[in-house]
Amino acid sequence: MDYFYAACEELRKPEIIGKPVIVGADPKSGKGRGVVMTCNYEARKYGIHSAMPISIAYRTKPDAIFLPMDYAYYEETSGKVMQVLKNFADDFEQVSIDEAYLDISSKADSFEGAAAYAKKIKDAVKEKVGLNCSIGVSFNKLLAKMASDAAKPNGIKVVEEDKVHAFLDSMPVRKLYSVGEKTGERLAAMGYGTIGKLSKANKMELIAEFGSIGLELHNYANGIDESRLMQAALAKSIGREMTFETDTYNRDDIESGLRKLSEEVAKETVKGGFAFSIVTVKLRYGDFSEKLKSKSIKPSSDVKEIYETAVKLYLDNAEKNRKLRKIGVRVSGLIQYGKQRRLG
Repeated sequence: MDYFYAACEELRKPEIIGKPVIVGADPKSGKGRGVVMTCNYEARKYGIHSAMPISIAYRTKPDAIFLPMDYAYYEETSGKVMQVLKNFADDFEQVSIDEAYLDISSKADSFEGAAAYAKKIKDAVKEKVGLNCSIGVSFNKLLAKMASDAAKPNGIKVVEEDKVHAFLDSMPVRKLYSVGEKTGERLAAMGYGTIGKLSKANKMELIAEFGSIGLELHNYANGIDESRLMQAALAKSIGREMTFETDTYNRDDIESGLRKLSEEVAKETVKGGFAFSIVTVKLRYGDFSEKLKSKSIKPSSDVKEIYETAVKLYLDNAEKNRKLRKIGVRVSGLIQYGKQRRLG
């Protein structure tokens, strides 16, 4: 999906279409402490992007439209999109709230036919949900994923077997799927600044530097990916976090925050048809050091269990006279007792 959270907001607020829209933390007039979760392409024209501190986004474009996250609405919209996609697929794998793989082997006997079928999918998503998406078409998951990125916004990109190196070779190595910032820097320092150069690298050199991942990087650089589509697994945990406006050790403020987070987590747990048996609290201090503490309990789906356990973990483990910047509450050890529902 294209800029999914912001696109969802445009869907229910048509009056903001064409204006820079930023979804994430409250900017607090440039003093907000969270980050941009996503933004539309109008906002990106000003250099704003996901994970940018919200304060910088505000200073960059103070007259942009800043909106808070609405997880329930995004998950509901995602469910509508995924249902449309499933109807077009032989096999289906949802990998996040706004991304999925479709096997359409029986639907088209050529890449030309697959491109035409992708257009039908795009049209159906637009008609039934009202959102744009970008689709990559290829013979494995790796290339389909990278092609979908290249197709943004609102496009279709096809990569056939004999066009793999033409598609990949000139890209910066950082564009290769699974290559993060630090790995990209290490590869560039080794002389592999582009995917094409990495595709010709000595495999043993990569394995010596990165371990078994080195062979995977070499395969990916050559467009090789033998992974299969997998049905989505059940959620392993459900959590929420919040950043305080100012660092604090005020017990009332912290316990109020834990209550709010516990209520949000409990709501998602019940919606998914889960019970939980482990509660975890995250405490992040002003210097960004973190402490995670967990406690096992009898299986439950009660918000009171989450909150009371979270407060006890906080009181037992918080360091006196050290101010907290962020707190988080998470439940795990999930047991399915109702209908299966994959959470984004």
